[in-house]
Amino acid sequence: MPMKNRGRAPARAVSRRRKGGAARPQRPAAADKATIRRLRAELKAAQKRVEELQAFAETDFLLGIPNRRGFEHELRRAIAYIKRYQASGALILLDVDRLKPINDAFGHAAGDEVLKAITRVLTRQVRASDVVGRLGGDEFAVLLWNLSETDARAKAALLEAEIDRLTFVFEGRNITAGASAGTAILSPHSEAGRALEEADSAMYVRKAQRRHEVNATVIASEAKQSTI
Repeated sequence: MPMKNRGRAPARAVSRRRKGGAARPQRPAAADKATIRRLRAELKAAQKRVEELQAFAETDFLLGIPNRRGFEHELRRAIAYIKRYQASGALILLDVDRLKPINDAFGHAAGDEVLKAITRVLTRQVRASDVVGRLGGDEFAVLLWNLSETDARAKAALLEAEIDRLTFVFEGRNITAGASAGTAILSPHSEAGRALEEADSAMYVRKAQRRHEVNATVIASEAKQSTI
């Protein structure tokens, strides 16, 4: 080997070393870059698919609102926020009156029409930050932010009144549904399961009250007729 080359590394070896003898990272070949782009695209598509499946699992597709699973997920998130930031909120559960008799007399398509109309009422009466969900069958739930107990009870009464005003015509007959509402206040000490139980208990108390009110009205009307 000629003397001028003795003790020197080949040019290619030098180009792969940094100052101080550290090896330089080699640039990926064009084929490697294409593989990376493909894997990133596949990962993005897989993530999108997971999000779609999550939405599918948490949505009532008849009504386009969260189902029980989706609503409970939102409720747990809300309570976590309330605990962290010392915020407040309210939970309202509503049980639709007379939905089963409507289904039995006029078919499930009629019952679906009632459910859709009630969903429109509920979503129209809440803010964009609030959540309306269907827990199943004839039961709805509403998650409301920053309401006092007095305001929550007033909102529940308003929702009852708005649903009571709905009138449907099935096979030439005018039909009403109605709903009974129960409330629970959400605080930093709340838990999702207990809040649902509290609102559910209040709802059944309210349902019994409304049934008594209807019976009292019927009795009063019959008594009035008998005196005429």
